[in-house]
Amino acid sequence: MTTRDLVLAALFAAIIVALGLVPPIMLGFIPVPITAQSLGVMLAGVILGAKRGGFAVLLVLLLVAIGLPVLSGGRGGLATFASPTAGYLVGWFFAAVVTGYCSERFVDRSQTGIVQITGFFLAALLGGVVIDHALGIIYLAYVTGTGLSKAFIGDLSFVPGDVLKAMIAALAGRAVMVGYPLLPHRA
Repeated sequence: MTTRDLVLAALFAAIIVALGLVPPIMLGFIPVPITAQSLGVMLAGVILGAKRGGFAVLLVLLLVAIGLPVLSGGRGGLATFASPTAGYLVGWFFAAVVTGYCSERFVDRSQTGIVQITGFFLAALLGGVVIDHALGIIYLAYVTGTGLSKAFIGDLSFVPGDVLKAMIAALAGRAVMVGYPLLPHRA
């Protein structure tokens, strides 16, 4: 990785951490909060691509592992990776990589704006919603012993907000592509 890659990854790691300042929303029927940080994961994938976006998330997960309170609600430490949210946290890495990979494949500068936004949106949906939720549901069902069907039903409450986050990430990706030609150099 070049110095530029490291700086961009660190910038997006900081964005993910800053989104953790938004207080989490606990629903009561599922032990996983609604947070704004998944938007940062989608943004990292859409704007930076698979390699740099994945590295940005790894930086955040490293900060969590060493005990810094960078997750929403001031959480951090190794115990976080044994909590019901661990599947979603580990899923962030795969979500950023899949979102980045798909955005690299679905979007290029020669497309119209609506096609670019649609490509970014689909990439963010695949990575930030499908992949992250799948890993989160599997681990949530395992750690709580509720079973996959109950974990899936509880997870459905996150989908509308995450679809909105995917749209925000798509619009931001398009804005960055127009305003700053970073995306052709994602890989």
